[in-house]
Amino acid sequence: MAKGEAAEERKAGRLIRRLLFLFVLIGGLGAWVGLTGYYQLNIGEEAVILRVGAFQRIENTPGPKLHLPYPLEERRIVKTQEILRQEFGDVARPDQTKAESVMQTGDNAIVLLEFVVRYRIADPRLNVFRVADPEAMVRDAAQAAMREVVARKDIDGVLAGERYAVQSEADALLAEVLAQYETGIEVTQVELLEVQPPTEVRGAFDDVVAANQDKNRQENEARAYENQVKPRAEATATELIESAEAYKQSRIAEAEGENAKFLSLLTEYRKAPQITRTRLYLETMEEVLSKSETIIVDPGSVVPYLPLDRAARRKEDR
Repeated sequence: MAKGEAAEERKAGRLIRRLLFLFVLIGGLGAWVGLTGYYQLNIGEEAVILRVGAFQRIENTPGPKLHLPYPLEERRIVKTQEILRQEFGDVARPDQTKAESVMQTGDNAIVLLEFVVRYRIADPRLNVFRVADPEAMVRDAAQAAMREVVARKDIDGVLAGERYAVQSEADALLAEVLAQYETGIEVTQVELLEVQPPTEVRGAFDDVVAANQDKNRQENEARAYENQVKPRAEATATELIESAEAYKQSRIAEAEGENAKFLSLLTEYRKAPQITRTRLYLETMEEVLSKSETIIVDPGSVVPYLPLDRAARRKEDR
């Protein structure tokens, strides 16, 4: 009986050890999966999942996620909506940032230039597999792009007149370089913070900038005066042209009327020359004498008369 009980106890012990081993194994496996396979994605983040080092998929929906435990699968979480920023140069301390600040223009002048680049990771897969150091990549490409653009401009343009053009061209060139190298980086803005000539010639360039500002101010005032005077001049010119056109049309109509009248008289004259000649003479004398004063003269003496026609005209004028 004692031997049977001892055998049963040994069986129970082995079963308990096996169960404990199984629990430990399951617990270890769960911990392994939980520690290496479970993760949380926040808004604006994407996870690049690698399976045995090769690209498998991209997860981009926020929330808890799970993948096979390491080393079967691993993840690289990338913040794709975060705007990153890098500053270049410091014109206040050109000696400490000389490699970044000092640039040569197209007319062989030297300027101290400070600018900032804002960018984000647009393609996490390219960023993970193509770029070992994204910050260094952006830094080198941005300096190269800005130097190339500044080298196309003269110093006056870089200091004042073409600052926005420098920003725009540098932005486009930097984006082109990053796309060419398949970095997955998107440039959101290139902004010039400060542009100054070297300290030794800064006073002279300040005078040039002030002169350019006066020039622009005077040009703006001239355009404003032009915009004020030009509409009035155009209105006056239009009025004169319309008045001349109306006078032209009236004279043409009058000439055409006189021509028609003459042709009508010519037709009548050809039918009865003597009668037409007499009628024209009488009509002409009637028109002339109606404008003349009437004087009655008695042979041998001058007879006083009452100028009734003049009195009638004065009455009409009143």
